[in-house]
Amino acid sequence: MFLIRRYYSSVQRIAQIANATKPGDTLQIQGWIKNVRRLKNNIFLDISDGSTSEKFQLVVPRNLDTHQLTLGSVVSAVGRVQLAPNGHYELHADEVKALAEGHVQSGYPFSPKQKHPPEYVREHLHLRSRIDYIAAQMRIRHKAQKAIHDYMDALNFVQINTPILTTNDCEGAGEVFRVQPDSERLLKQMARPNVPPEQSYFDQKVFLSVSGQLHLEAMSYGLGNTYTFAPAFRAENSKSPLHLAEFYMFEAELVHIEQLDTLAAFIERMLKDITNRLLNSSASDLHFCQQNANASSDLAWLQAPWKILSYDEAMALVVANSDKLKSAVSPDEGFSKEQELFLVAHCGAPVFVLNWPTQQKPFYMKISRSDPQRVHALDLLMPSVGELCGGSLRECDAELLAAHPQLPKDLAWYVDLRKYGGLPTGGFGMGFERYLQLLTGVKNIRDVIPYPRYPHSCKM
Repeated sequence: MFLIRRYYSSVQRIAQIANATKPGDTLQIQGWIKNVRRLKNNIFLDISDGSTSEKFQLVVPRNLDTHQLTLGSVVSAVGRVQLAPNGHYELHADEVKALAEGHVQSGYPFSPKQKHPPEYVREHLHLRSRIDYIAAQMRIRHKAQKAIHDYMDALNFVQINTPILTTNDCEGAGEVFRVQPDSERLLKQMARPNVPPEQSYFDQKVFLSVSGQLHLEAMSYGLGNTYTFAPAFRAENSKSPLHLAEFYMFEAELVHIEQLDTLAAFIERMLKDITNRLLNSSASDLHFCQQNANASSDLAWLQAPWKILSYDEAMALVVANSDKLKSAVSPDEGFSKEQELFLVAHCGAPVFVLNWPTQQKPFYMKISRSDPQRVHALDLLMPSVGELCGGSLRECDAELLAAHPQLPKDLAWYVDLRKYGGLPTGGFGMGFERYLQLLTGVKNIRDVIPYPRYPHSCKM
């Protein structure tokens, strides 16, 4: 073993073998046995170490020691790389060591050669990273986050870690989770006059954040362009395949921006760039996930210019085609998912819907000076998922903001941002899991996040 180890410095990840080795090289791999084929003189093992969705074959001599190797077991193997008849690399092992037994016959919930429904796989969250398409999703998720960070860093945006605990409901919809200590003893110890017992830890109501936007704006007023990538929480009674109680939001704030179409152009450039980066880094995993989901790999929107419609233009299209739609058309309530997808299909490209009715949007969006019934807001509609991004110009006039009837009473600091050296800003948020659904074609959002939380389900 000592003599063999001198030829390599570390265990080789399977995903890197094709690029880092050549036939005849000696290396070590470690991984789980996914399949076993026993022939007269050799045993052929399909090995996975979680680095790729592509199979890697380990060839070991058949003897008393290797005969004990079974499905699900973890092995370490040292050998020489060879080129298999199918043109792929394989490892001909000189030495194989079993590191752990798989015990697949002792209650393991997944059959190695069976494709299990996603609903069943979700019942075993602690083991589902062993499922190939879940592992591929997690690798894509990692690379997508890296692509976003690299893109924003190249543009000199500053990443801000916005708080998860907050006193504000940014969207004003009341879909927040309350936070308080679970210990009544602690709450009694911290009790203060005129403070309800359940609020005694912070002296006020505190929630899990629904958005980092307001805190991000505060940082932008001193730092310039900023962004955050953080968990967000919505207490919605929804089990739809596009909603979670806990999810991740990418949010960006741009300073000195005064035109909504400038914000739309930034979003389009960003999404095209990070998606192209993913196609370069994760093409195999993307293709694997699309195949598993029986989804189209058509990403024609990467090449096509995206469309811009005003809210009134978009609503007029929906009304004119209401006989083709199942969902009711409500001009005062926005668009259903079916209507969003209709607009995308009608335009043949992703669609920005601009300048929304004031009553449909939150207090922080800039009211049109020429038409107070409209705010400078946008939604980005994409194929398969509908709304992907929502954004706006922010109201930069301290007096108008202070007079807004929906301004929460505890946001005087938010008005102060405009009072003390205010400047025009705009920004947007993107649901990260919906973006992953868009790329991979996965129908249910619960399968693109490691540990999904939704009504009646918070496992582990």
